[in-house]
Amino acid sequence: MLVFVGRLLQVQAVDASAYSAEASKNRYANYTLAAERGDITDRKGVALATSVDAYDITADPSMFTPKESKAPDAPEQAAALLAPILDKDPKDLADRLRKNTRYVVLARRQTPQVWNQIKDLKRVFAEKAQADKKNNGPGANVLAGVFQEPSSKRVYPNGTLAAGILGYVNAEGKGAGGLESALDKKLAGKDGEITYAQAGGRQVPTAGSREEPAVPGEDVELTIDRDIQWAAQSAITEQVEKSGADRGYVIVQDTRTGEVLAMANAPGFDPNDLSKARSAAMGNAALQDVYEPGSTAKVMSMAAVLEEKKASPLTHVTVPNRLHRGDRLFKDDIDHPTWYLTLNGVLAKSSNIGTILATGQLGDTQGEANRILYGYLTKFGIGRPTGLDYPGESRGILAEPEKWSTSQQYTIPFGQGLSLNAMQAASVYSTIANGGVRVTPTLVRGTKGPDGRFTPAPAPQKTRVISEETAKTLAQMLESVVDDEEGTGTKAKIPGYRVGGKTGTSNRVDPATGRYKGYTASFAGFAPTDNPRITVYCAVQNPTKGSYFGGQICGPIYKKVMEFALKTLQVAPTGTAPAGLPVTFDPGPQPTPPPGQ
Repeated sequence: MLVFVGRLLQVQAVDASAYSAEASKNRYANYTLAAERGDITDRKGVALATSVDAYDITADPSMFTPKESKAPDAPEQAAALLAPILDKDPKDLADRLRKNTRYVVLARRQTPQVWNQIKDLKRVFAEKAQADKKNNGPGANVLAGVFQEPSSKRVYPNGTLAAGILGYVNAEGKGAGGLESALDKKLAGKDGEITYAQAGGRQVPTAGSREEPAVPGEDVELTIDRDIQWAAQSAITEQVEKSGADRGYVIVQDTRTGEVLAMANAPGFDPNDLSKARSAAMGNAALQDVYEPGSTAKVMSMAAVLEEKKASPLTHVTVPNRLHRGDRLFKDDIDHPTWYLTLNGVLAKSSNIGTILATGQLGDTQGEANRILYGYLTKFGIGRPTGLDYPGESRGILAEPEKWSTSQQYTIPFGQGLSLNAMQAASVYSTIANGGVRVTPTLVRGTKGPDGRFTPAPAPQKTRVISEETAKTLAQMLESVVDDEEGTGTKAKIPGYRVGGKTGTSNRVDPATGRYKGYTASFAGFAPTDNPRITVYCAVQNPTKGSYFGGQICGPIYKKVMEFALKTLQVAPTGTAPAGLPVTFDPGPQPTPPPGQ
């Protein structure tokens, strides 16, 4: 009893101030419980972006003072040990360890291997401190105040695959690009909080705690098919390298639902390691680049002519070698004698002059023809948002017809003088394939909450652009581009399937100078034309090696990606023969020119 009373007097009277000071360090502390970020998967549930276990490395700076650590330069010593493990600046770490606070974060989202290295070092220094104390030394432990908190790290299992769509998260774990940014609120969830008593930086188990659990983020299921995305990305990456091009893109879309099955960019980047990524490749160029489409846009001009009943596929169009309009002399890509083409042949041979002549019939005056054509272009989605609500997406450039220059009045019908992005270009062909009804493109199929319940995305908007009859006629005309020997897209043929498509080779505006330099090569089409299921669009910017024609560069990409998509979706081969519309007509005997002419 005497010993007990003596100890009681010592604690409550003699050493009361010392124990009070010690207790002041053992206060309740609040810490954030990070919510688990939701996964992003493809349409089959395959993970494209997910989160794995990680640790936030934290510290209690009060434990690095000379009094507590028994070392006069504890912050510097600890920083020197931790810097190579955390890949941080030693000075920055030392500054954090000197702060007048009980809690600092040294590094976020570190792998378990990193924490194991730190834990091993802590054990070594703890054992050394104990040995020093036994030998009446100071017992310094410069790592005693370093701790960990469970966290998570974003990883992309497929590396560069679909990186342009997915985007990435920043060092704070927030979406900073692509769908990671656009859907950040859904994916992030809601952080929780825990409050507990601590002593020496550790939780006191018997003191109780208060916890508000974190709410995990929602999982997002995309319309993308991982395998089709891989096929598209592999094909465009190979062609961009082969052509020495600036970049390229491939879009694959379900013509019936508007769902985007693939959206591939080259060059790309690996969101797992942004330190090696080029800033120019970190966006989604298929939605952010705008360029003049060239001849792939002629299908909209033909749609206007057919829908307005100004011509039929068999209408005769005499195409001279040169055509004077406004202040310019127009020509086709190749010099030729006078061509005697049907309207179908104008599309098959991709004649600029024939397209100017055909669209000139839309109105009694050029101004009226311009206004009518402009109406169809906007209904096809040109100059308007795609509907994907993707961050940084461009709506393209389409001036009102009153502002068209003298040359634009005649170049816009064949795809120069207006600009679009790759998704808009693909949507035009999906609209024709879908019987003239434009379905707003979609990238998200739905979300799955923490309770496991799947919520489908809202149904996309549908808009009638042209009649079903006109759409069917256009599909037959597009077959001539691929099937007819005189067509420009013969490299896109697919055995067993009826294919409709259109080549494009347009002058390209150099972003650096604002002047025309180089070309944009493209190909757009769908299959099977008798029962369309899939649209594929390809574009390559500024090819500098080999051919720069769309049919030569993008036609083979279209074929490769379309074949893969048809097999992946198990689309049955076509059971009917192509329409076989005529490309030329016989003008009859022509007068013999005078001698010398």
